[in-house]
Amino acid sequence: MKRRVLVLGASYGSLLATKLLMAGHDATLVCTRGTAELIEREGTRVLFPVKGVEGLVEIDSRALPGRLRARTPEAADPAGYDLVVLGMQEVQYGSDGVRELMARIAAARVPCFAIMNMPPLPYLARIDGLESDSLAHCYTDPSVWDGFDPSLVTLASPDPQAFRPADRPKNVLQVGLPTNFKAARFELDEHTALLRQLACDIDAVRYRHLGADIEIPVKLKVHESVFVPLAKWPMLIAGNYRCVRADGMIPIRDAVHGDIAESRGIYEWVVGLCSRLGADPADLVPFEKYAAAAAGLAKPSSAARALASGAEHIERVDSLVDRIAAGLGEGSTTLRRIVDRVDARLRVNRASANADQLALIGNLLATSRASESAGWPRVSA
Repeated sequence: MKRRVLVLGASYGSLLATKLLMAGHDATLVCTRGTAELIEREGTRVLFPVKGVEGLVEIDSRALPGRLRARTPEAADPAGYDLVVLGMQEVQYGSDGVRELMARIAAARVPCFAIMNMPPLPYLARIDGLESDSLAHCYTDPSVWDGFDPSLVTLASPDPQAFRPADRPKNVLQVGLPTNFKAARFELDEHTALLRQLACDIDAVRYRHLGADIEIPVKLKVHESVFVPLAKWPMLIAGNYRCVRADGMIPIRDAVHGDIAESRGIYEWVVGLCSRLGADPADLVPFEKYAAAAAGLAKPSSAARALASGAEHIERVDSLVDRIAAGLGEGSTTLRRIVDRVDARLRVNRASANADQLALIGNLLATSRASESAGWPRVSA
């Protein structure tokens, strides 16, 4: 059965959307107007590394059996879809247009499947022993999750790594680490069955390339345990957030292997925290496996890149894990240093943004005074 899937986010979201299109399902990407017009005109391209194939395999959405559309948040009607994929970064959900779309999604009661590092607040409400209200301050704008039924929200560990190549337009995505999305089941069997159908359809696809049928990596795996997506937390703390330095950023590879003992220590501490919440060891990833994968991650994390670019808000999984640990009477000095370092960089970025705003206002006032003295109408700041 062909399904219609609404995907919020045309960058990372286009990876899962492409896999759905290959399986014959229809997908609509929600993005900015300029990107939506580009995708409507030219489709998307996702570049995959494939074992046994030299170079990258480029998948053009226009050549796939499923139909791809692109819409701005204002034009998206969630009621017409079988599933909503939350593929944006957490900080984006409170932006103009997206906030209103989120309210419509909640009201439409469409099952939501998040492929986010930062778990949606309604998903955390599904974990016994977690008081999601006490964790709200870790979110940029927790009110965007008001009205969502936790039974209609699930999460996948966004293990596949992908990025937009700097020399390509915004409809191009390159996969760096072609691992799988590991999803937790929904509370209701009917919604879990939908996820399993999509996973089965994706798994069955073979792509014709240079005269041969090949298997394109990045699959969707559905698990019974609600804790499986938490396997990303130790990775984020040991690698992604440790890319942030007081004077810049370093690649994930260097963050992990630069001090392997500290990396192992904080990784296994977060694993222990997840276990205390109820995770089975089989739900999580051994440090050795993660460290081997991290050796190939030669770029800084998206969080570190955003901070280096002056971002005033980023996803705060570091703060979330720290807060959860405190609620259980636990703590880690390594994690506290990570949180403090990120906090400090955000303070610098926000102070710089405020200074720039004040300078702009000063320039406007100076221009106004000069114009007034020259006989022009006064301009108010």
